[in-house]
Parts: sequence; structure tokens; C-alpha cells
Amino acid sequence: MKQEKLEWLADNPFYTKRFAFFVGRRCRAMTIQDVATETHLDWHTIKELEKQYMREQLRRIGTPAPKVIGIDEISIRKGHTYRIVVSDLERRRPIWFGGTDRSEESMDLFYRDLGPMKAKKIRLAVMDMWKAFEKSAKKNVPEAAILYDKFHVMRHLGEAMDTVRKKEYGRLQGKDRSFIKGQKYTLLSHKKNLDLSGRQSLRKLLKANKRLNTAYLLKETFGQLWSYETEGWARRFFDNWKASLKWQRLKPYEEFADMIERHWEGIAAYCKSENKIALGFVEGLNNKIRVIQRRAYGLRDEDYLRLKILTCMLKEI
Repeated sequence: MKQEKLEWLADNPFYTKRFAFFVGRRCRAMTIQDVATETHLDWHTIKELEKQYMREQLRRIGTPAPKVIGIDEISIRKGHTYRIVVSDLERRRPIWFGGTDRSEESMDLFYRDLGPMKAKKIRLAVMDMWKAFEKSAKKNVPEAAILYDKFHVMRHLGEAMDTVRKKEYGRLQGKDRSFIKGQKYTLLSHKKNLDLSGRQSLRKLLKANKRLNTAYLLKETFGQLWSYETEGWARRFFDNWKASLKWQRLKPYEEFADMIERHWEGIAAYCKSENKIALGFVEGLNNKIRVIQRRAYGLRDEDYLRLKILTCMLKEI
């Protein structure tokens, strides 16, 4: 007996491809359970139809051949369980999800899957200051420039700012201490992003505590580093910024400055005109992935998560 394959049937022969694509489009904005309730179908059926939709999206987009990549890790469950996400920053979409952790060996898998011919076309790799990613890039794409992501650098500075806040809170007593309590995110946020109440609290805090005032001003001005067109001017700005730490007794900031010094080449790479790319994409993608993870809370199907991440920036079909 010969079984005939009909092009218009989905992988599940009870449904057409058109219906599978309808389900896939609905699942882009809704949970599996919501779509199952709407269509009066089983949860597992909806999930499999959505996976077929996402695989078709990837098939139509073709194999990636990136020239500028962004590398980041995401936590997929508690217990330091990580996977690596690589994005094509020019086409603004994730192109690879994999590895078993965030080690050099896991990062090597991306370059192996990409193949030596396509890997040679990579001219720039944007990453955080995680040594394993850098070592893998230098080994697999030695001709590519390495650029450290601004948002990860600023996150380290934010951590230094919060350490100063904690030390001041522990040092002070009474009313002086009350100004600091509960102001972590006020200090870590940009002033322009605060509402009226937040700006008023910030003004009172900075007026009451000289050391936090200095730390906050240093944090706010450091972002200027990425505005320079030449490495020479960027270096002059950083040297002046670092010199201003003298006598301020801000040990976390001194440690941050030493870290920048050690990674200067990867930060100064942004000054070159060919490396002026939108660095906010990876951070925006991370936010989108967190939304996907919350919506799929408790789901243990890693292949489903991979498909969701790889198709989250693709157009509907």
C-alpha cells in the first residue's frame, strides 16, 4: 500500500498547512493554552502545529551568512543553566541558539555549525567581557574585530554604583541613612527616565550625600565614551575620568576602571566608523527572550524555546 503525500497537509494529517500557519500566527501573541482554548484543540496539538509554523519560517529565511554577530548567554532555568544566543546584528535577528553552557567549547559549536567559509566572512563580533567568548572568537575567526557591548560595560558600572550605595548605607545612621533606603533603582536609572517623584528623591539624596553625588555624576558621564569618533579622543576622556577618581575613596569605581583598562582594545573598537552599529539590539532581544520565557513558564521543551527565539524577529507567513 502506497501512502500519498499531499503538499497542503500539515505534519499532523488531520490539519492543513493553512490552519497550522493560522495557529502559528496566533501563538506569536498568545500562549499555547489561550490558542488551544480559542480553537477547542488539545494543548499538545497546538504546540506541534506552532513548531511546524516556526520551522517553515526558518526554512524560508535560508541559512545565515552574518558579517557582524552579537553573542550573549541566557539562563534557561535555575542552577546556572545557560545557553548561547548569536545574532546577526546587520539583519537584526537571532541566528543560533545552542551549547550546553557558556563555555568556550559551547561557543565553538556555533562556528562549527556555520562552517569555515561563512565564518571567514565575520568581520566583527560584539560580546560581553566573558573570556570564553573572546577566546573562541580569536581561535575561530582571528581576523574579526572584537567589540565589547556598551550595555554590558555599563551594567558593570551600575554594579559598582550599587556597591557604593550599600557601603554608604552601612556607614551612616539615622536621617542620613534614611535618604539612601529604597533608592537603588533611582540611582541606577538615567535621570531622564525618572518620573517627578523619582527626580525629587534623587535630588534630595545627592544633596544629602556627597560621595553618592560624586559616584552618580561619574556614572552618568561615563556613557560619553561611546560618542567619540577617534580612539585618541576616547582615550583622553577615559584617562580624565579615571584621574577624577583620585581622592574620592570609591574603591568599586577604581576596580571598574582597572577592568576597562584591561579590556580597552575591545571597547575602543567602537570608535572606528565601520564598527558604528546599533548596540541596543542584543539588549532588546534579551528583553524579548525574557517575555518568551515567562509566557512559556514551566515548559521543558528546549527545541520549542530554540524555535521561539530564532523566529521572534521574523515576519509572519
